[in-house]
Amino acid sequence: MSIIHPSRRSFLAAAGAISLAPAAFAKKKPLVGIEMYSVRTEMAKDVFAPVKEVARMGYECVEFYGPYYSWSTAQATEMRKLLDDLKIKCLSTHNDSKNLLPENLNKAIEINKILGSKYIVMASAGRVDPSVDGWKKVADTLSKAADITRPAGLAVGYHNHQSEWKPIDGQKPMEIIAKNTPRDVMLQLDIGTCVETNNDPVAWINANPGRIRSIHCKEFSRKPGEGYKVLFGDGDAPWKQIFKAAEKNGGVEFYLIEQEGHALPPYEAVEKCLANFKKTHG
Repeated sequence: MSIIHPSRRSFLAAAGAISLAPAAFAKKKPLVGIEMYSVRTEMAKDVFAPVKEVARMGYECVEFYGPYYSWSTAQATEMRKLLDDLKIKCLSTHNDSKNLLPENLNKAIEINKILGSKYIVMASAGRVDPSVDGWKKVADTLSKAADITRPAGLAVGYHNHQSEWKPIDGQKPMEIIAKNTPRDVMLQLDIGTCVETNNDPVAWINANPGRIRSIHCKEFSRKPGEGYKVLFGDGDAPWKQIFKAAEKNGGVEFYLIEQEGHALPPYEAVEKCLANFKKTHG
């Protein structure tokens, strides 16, 4: 399969809707996976080899990012066969905000269902009017997308960056999104950006029980020159407290290692991240 990679980047409580009780998610130990953007240089060469390699390392699931949306159904089917052969899952995908518009969502639904994914995640809201109404429009897009994906057995999610933690008229955009979306819209928490902006990830998890069903385990360090370049466990995030809150209240189903870049080669970096995760999480 040859795929050219561009650069990255209401609720009805009816029968069959996704259960929101944290206890429903706590019965199984959360899987540990990887956002494949972490090995983007390798993905640009061959999308299959990196999946094989992270499965060998012991990752249990993967999250494909933006370029997956350009795959044909045949290409997605080929990837699904590989995932099944490796006994590794794809539980979510990262998407450009336009992928969640009604006119584009059917393609995302089709590919995600082939892959076995559960969540179509808006990876970024893109350019948003810096106002409460601007962020309410983002919430409205997510809510409308959820209405479309729900009958197909899929859910949508939202992945935060730094701007969502900076108050606008006394409200943080993340709070606006949480308040104005149905509870089956997953709030995929990016730990690194939360920590960088001096927000408390544990408090956020506890304030949104059952909605933090996926967490990006991205590290952040305040040491000069480090930032997001550190390996998991070498930064400032309070991981043990995060894990406790996520599994007691957040409803986490799977963790995703995300490595923005390191002096080590990508494969070596993400393998060390996984080893550090297992030591910290237990």
